[in-house]
Amino acid sequence: MTEIVSRADLHVHSCFSKRPSEWILRKIGCAESYTDTRALYESAREKGMTFFTITDHNTIEGCLELADFNNVFLSEEITTYFPEDGCKLHVLAYDINEAQHEEISRLRKSVFDLVEYLRSERVVHALAHPLFSVNDKLTIKHFEICLLLFRIFELNGSRNPLQNEVLKEILTNLTITDIERISDRTGIAPFDERPWEKSLIGGSDDHSSLNIARSYCEVEEATDVKGFLGIIKHGGAIIKGVASSPRTLAHNVYGVAYQFYRSKFDLELFAGSEPLLRFVHRALTGKCAQSDNGFMGKIRNAIGSRRLHHSGDQLRIQDLLLAGAAGVIESNPDMKGLLSSGRGSFDGLEDTWFSFVNEAFNAAMARLVDSILTSLPRANLFDAFQTMGSAAALYTMLSPYFVSYSMFASDKSLCLNLLRQFNRIPAADQAKGTKLAHFTDTFKDINGVALTLRQHAALAMTEKNSQVIISCGPGTSEPGVKNFDPVGSFDIPEYPQLKLYYPPLLEVLNYCYEEGFTNIHSATPGPVGLVALAVARILKIPICGTYHTAVPQYAAALTEDLAMGDLMWKFMVWYYGQMDLIYVPSRATGEELIKRGIRRDKISVYPRGIDIETFHPSKRNGIFKKRYGIDENAVKLLYVGRVSKEKDLPLLVELMKRLSKIRNGVHLVVVGDGPYLAEMKMTMKGLPVTFTGFLFDLDLAEVYASSHIFVFPSTTDTFGNVVLEAQASGLPVVVSDKGGPQENIILGKTGFVFPSGDVGTCLDAILQLIDNPSRLREMGMDARSYMEGRSFKSAYRKLWDSYFKIKTDTRYDDLKKAA
Repeated sequence: MTEIVSRADLHVHSCFSKRPSEWILRKIGCAESYTDTRALYESAREKGMTFFTITDHNTIEGCLELADFNNVFLSEEITTYFPEDGCKLHVLAYDINEAQHEEISRLRKSVFDLVEYLRSERVVHALAHPLFSVNDKLTIKHFEICLLLFRIFELNGSRNPLQNEVLKEILTNLTITDIERISDRTGIAPFDERPWEKSLIGGSDDHSSLNIARSYCEVEEATDVKGFLGIIKHGGAIIKGVASSPRTLAHNVYGVAYQFYRSKFDLELFAGSEPLLRFVHRALTGKCAQSDNGFMGKIRNAIGSRRLHHSGDQLRIQDLLLAGAAGVIESNPDMKGLLSSGRGSFDGLEDTWFSFVNEAFNAAMARLVDSILTSLPRANLFDAFQTMGSAAALYTMLSPYFVSYSMFASDKSLCLNLLRQFNRIPAADQAKGTKLAHFTDTFKDINGVALTLRQHAALAMTEKNSQVIISCGPGTSEPGVKNFDPVGSFDIPEYPQLKLYYPPLLEVLNYCYEEGFTNIHSATPGPVGLVALAVARILKIPICGTYHTAVPQYAAALTEDLAMGDLMWKFMVWYYGQMDLIYVPSRATGEELIKRGIRRDKISVYPRGIDIETFHPSKRNGIFKKRYGIDENAVKLLYVGRVSKEKDLPLLVELMKRLSKIRNGVHLVVVGDGPYLAEMKMTMKGLPVTFTGFLFDLDLAEVYASSHIFVFPSTTDTFGNVVLEAQASGLPVVVSDKGGPQENIILGKTGFVFPSGDVGTCLDAILQLIDNPSRLREMGMDARSYMEGRSFKSAYRKLWDSYFKIKTDTRYDDLKKAA
């Protein structure tokens, strides 16, 4: 470096001059505000900027306020359009005069007229954030035309770093062949003599005074504005700064909103004495509030308290937030440090603010959830619905983050398609890999879904697939599993073993964004599944769901209320209707969803298998005699699963009552636990039945293999994993004609199907096997042979391949839109 180094942040907004920027109007709806442009100037000088300008949207008023300051030059950010379709662009024009501004305002409706005028006036100009679709109309074709129109392109300090990386990749390797191809296809001649040679500038795109010089230009040996801009035009700028993130952009939006309301409600009067406002002021302005502890300060504080803490239901959310926010600040050393004017660093404000918003929101939401759950059991439906409305309103507190993450995610599709268009294959190939986030409420529970997901996690590591199971509840994360601490929890009275946990939405959203997942799979319509859907929509990631459990039927059976079942159906149709693809465990389940209103083209039968090595006839041993004292010669009927009435277990009770009267030497073994267990034991007292409780791994495999017939009367199971495990262990099975299990047998060869609830037909099927030992053995061997082709590994590989298809189909749709 020589001694003379000049710097400028070439994209700074005064935000709240007399006419606020279009971006602010669109994002938070502010009408006016009063940020001091002189403060912007001083802030830029403090950060080492040699030259200074303000690029407000379609106005130079903010810049004119500083026209008499040293090294200030007039500039603006021009909103212009492709006249044929209204695609909006932002063009930065530097070192202009008032007359030129007036002409620019007249011509800006057409980007072609605008650029022609700027070139004729020799105005240095650049395309701002070239890969950001300002009004969601930007396509590959628009960008290619811009390559013909512009010489200078901006690396933007507030946009997705991916945009900047892709832009540099394309511009650095742009060839004359590329330009000729675009010109021939569009019929537009390049505006420059050497149109394949491009220059780059850096600008922070700052709207809040929080990120001035986050990205800036540095050049050597420029002593005046003309020289500075001349070097930039010919590619002599060095772009410096740090990358942005959705948290940066959201922090910017919060800062803009705070500055607006600070002016409107005179919050400056109270920011020095109200601890919460003092923290907010420092976090959202980067400046310390002046403390006022005197007599007038106390009066102002009292007035401010009345303004901020109205009583009554209308400010219930504010009360919750204020109480939660105060606790969050008090318990966090970094946040508490910001309250002291002499302590704490301004570095990392966006991360500190993210933590504050996240923790304050979680604290308020936990209290709201508790309020809802307290109201419902007392049938205080009015209070419950009112509180639910408050919860929905509370989510608006996070809207700047939702907008920011969504904007950053939107950039990816166009960027990837551009890499393909310009044959940057290595970068595109790198982005092809599938990375899956599999959401579940029940990863650590004892059920078929949880078992399947644990096997998925293990196989993903073996197969080196990029997959993370996302769950929420007590415990810690482990390899292949990301567990979030819950915001709150919900016990279901009718289902004591099941507890639902409410995940921290903002933390999950940030995690999924930073991990770069390409697909989301929801294994649940519960709280974790709702967060999965929200994340997928915000980050624009394809989402599929598995309809594992017949929730409406369970709800109706457990509550003995058909209306509850109908209500659950409405929710399930809404939830699964949002999916790009729905995996169902059986054709019957798929048809039921279709009848309820789900589109047929969204339904796919879930490729599901089992561990055929663990569940194997070779595991047969004397476990029943040794552990449970059951006669070795007895014919063992086996049931494995949840011991609950929705599994139609009263049928088993009646079955054994009848069977024990007509056949000796038959014993029922019930493996599992549940709310019906105590009643079932009492009802079957004196009958040949053994209850083992939960069994796992080798013990379970031995019990399967040492039994003779598997009986599964459930009408609410959508699949019935245990039916496959029994057949793999060499057992013929007897199942009802409702639900998915009937589709997992070969009728008359590996098992029988009886009409649901028909004890007599079920008894006849079992007697056919008991009374014909040779057929029992033959069907057991056929059952094992049938399962040889249903290995868990082969099913998992089919499932994994299907994720790539969902992702590529989605990208193909994006590519068609961009073409």
